[in-house]
Amino acid sequence: MQLSGNKVRKLEFLLSDAVAQGADCVITVGGIQSNHCRATAVAAKYLNLDCYLILRTSKLLVDQDPGLVGNLLVERLLGAHIDLVSKEEYGKIGSVALADLLKKRLLEEGRKPYVIPVGGSNSLGTWGYIEAVRELEQQIQLSGDVQFDDIVVACGSGGTIAGLALGSKLSSLKAKVHAFSVCDDPEYFYDYVQGLIDGLQSGLDSHDIVSIQNAKGLGYAMNTAEELKFVKDIATATGIVLDPVYSGKGAYAMLKDMADNPSKWKGRKVLFVHTGGLLGLYDKVDQMSSLAGSWRRMDLEESVPRKDGTGKMF
Repeated sequence: MQLSGNKVRKLEFLLSDAVAQGADCVITVGGIQSNHCRATAVAAKYLNLDCYLILRTSKLLVDQDPGLVGNLLVERLLGAHIDLVSKEEYGKIGSVALADLLKKRLLEEGRKPYVIPVGGSNSLGTWGYIEAVRELEQQIQLSGDVQFDDIVVACGSGGTIAGLALGSKLSSLKAKVHAFSVCDDPEYFYDYVQGLIDGLQSGLDSHDIVSIQNAKGLGYAMNTAEELKFVKDIATATGIVLDPVYSGKGAYAMLKDMADNPSKWKGRKVLFVHTGGLLGLYDKVDQMSSLAGSWRRMDLEESVPRKDGTGKMF
């Protein structure tokens, strides 16, 4: 879904349900640079559904045009309907009530809205990453000699880790799933994941299938200079571009944990799941400008003749 990541897997199930229920539009909620909201807007357009996005921003910016940076550019090109709320309003009212309010208004207009929760993280969306584990299992079988002891992923809304943890438990992998949370505290996510797996009647305890550690640092979508330098260093060393909000923080916290607790990780084969979010980097351009690669004006001699000797410029 236009450079997306983990959200596409959840949307496969959620939008199938929306179509089955006869919806003509979808509603979802997220931060101002939500990858989930952008992926939802694209996927909805593929299915000829209108998309309504409730986006959370700062109190200072809530009454201003949100601009065309990163995910917003894609959403607005697609014609998604955008409603802005402040972080304070979001905290007071909550995502569920905000989506219900917009749903009520659309119903009154004769529309047939389908609500997708924050991050696509409900029990139905969890199937996206149960299926991802089956895909991984097939790839391992084809490779013949690769086995993983651990799966590591960043956690922002809980659905991905619920699916990975449940999928790993049910599969032949039996890999231990580690999550690094980039917004709420670990206890919140243990409870949230418990609700998701209870919805699938798993009979399991979230504490037994996933280990969750705090990696939010300064706060959701906020980065230290060290975290951004890490994203740049990984890109320079490997060609892999991590996003600053999710995978960048997750990988940074994972390597820090490996350095701080070497015995915990020694000799283990680790799979890190990159959950996408490339467009979020565009929101960090000002902070990353000092880290970017160098450039220079090409030094030309006064006259550089063409290969055929004519010296003409075209």
